[in-house]
Amino acid sequence: MVEPTTSRPEVEADDFVGLIDNPFLPLLPGSVWVYQGEDTFDIVRVTDDTKQILGVGTTVVFDVAYSEGEIVEVTFDWFAQDEDGNVWYFGEDTKELENGRVVSIEGSWQAGVDGAEPGIVMQASPRVGDTYAQENAPGIAEDAATIRSVRAVEEVPFGSFDGVLETHEFTPLDPSSLETKYYASGVGHILTVDEPTGEREELVWFKAGEDPGGGGGKPGDDDEGEDGDRDDEDDEGDADGSGSDAASPASDAAGKHYVEADDRPDAPVFHVWTDPFDLG
Repeated sequence: MVEPTTSRPEVEADDFVGLIDNPFLPLLPGSVWVYQGEDTFDIVRVTDDTKQILGVGTTVVFDVAYSEGEIVEVTFDWFAQDEDGNVWYFGEDTKELENGRVVSIEGSWQAGVDGAEPGIVMQASPRVGDTYAQENAPGIAEDAATIRSVRAVEEVPFGSFDGVLETHEFTPLDPSSLETKYYASGVGHILTVDEPTGEREELVWFKAGEDPGGGGGKPGDDDEGEDGDRDDEDDEGDADGSGSDAASPASDAAGKHYVEADDRPDAPVFHVWTDPFDLG
């Protein structure tokens, strides 16, 4: 495990708020980010659903990754923000696909299960030199980050930014893996550079979401039970119905988006129906 240079406070459910508005990682429901690399395309969308983990109502973020035009990975990520403004990462449900079939769930983890603990994915007050564990699932997910700059300047297809937060992200599970990531205030993640290859995955489109209720309230009060499932939807039914490029994990009122999958690694075909140009 990574030895952080900053201490990680204990998780107390009452210390978390209902809105993730950290300027470097604002995860407001309905937000959509679209990234493009040489042969890759990635769509990230914040749903309006929550999942209860360790008594905290985490925000569900849905991520669809494409390679050469084919969906290769779908992930549900779970985030929450504490009263100080730190954004915590409580785990992920990830599935790798080949030819539309789920071939692996490697990398999936959840805080509170098998010794896993939540990590901090974005500090409230980033300081150069700080190192912090983002994932704490021993032997499964142990990503960490070191802050290299808070004054970087970067340009991506979506725009030019200064005062950018630059981090180096790494994992002891794969010492050859090193990524530099850049975060712009008010937008969030804008660029990933794979250091071994120099390949860039850049933000090409962004739509900001909205605070659904003024913020400040405790998350998950009226959405789900402890297992994170909505009463009126399937097991994968986390959706905000906002109609983004990302395939929604459940059908919205117009029926434009739907995802279904079996949890087994050898599951039958993983279906994703969506209009890839409807960014809503």
